[in-house]
Amino acid sequence: MKKLLFFVFLIFSSTSLLAQETSAFGVWKTIDDETNEAKAYVEIYKVGDKMHGKITKLLIDPEDSICENCPGEKKNKPVVGLEIIWDMEKDGDRWIDGEILKPENGKIYDGKIWVEDGKLQVRGYIGFMYKTQTWLRVE
Repeated sequence: MKKLLFFVFLIFSSTSLLAQETSAFGVWKTIDDETNEAKAYVEIYKVGDKMHGKITKLLIDPEDSICENCPGEKKNKPVVGLEIIWDMEKDGDRWIDGEILKPENGKIYDGKIWVEDGKLQVRGYIGFMYKTQTWLRVE
């Protein structure tokens, strides 16, 4: 009986880990493209049936940084707590048709997000030009 319970526990544990590996939701560490240094933590969460994401911690810039270049109501708001991903819609194993804000320059890009090999792939694009960043899950 103890062996059976142990195997049931193992099955549920591995299923839970697999779900975490393939889920885009949670906290992710962004990586600077030029320096390869960790820049920030971003929490990815659901609002209704759409994906959103906000910066929860800055690792390089001062924690009290503001978004000087952001457009509209986001202008001069604190970067920590700033929503930088919004309105992503689920499409199979990807999230598409949302927008991504780059706080450094205030530009808003069309976005696509998916998990590949346990890492979050975050793509921002304008027309046919795009750039993909790889984010790492925070344990």
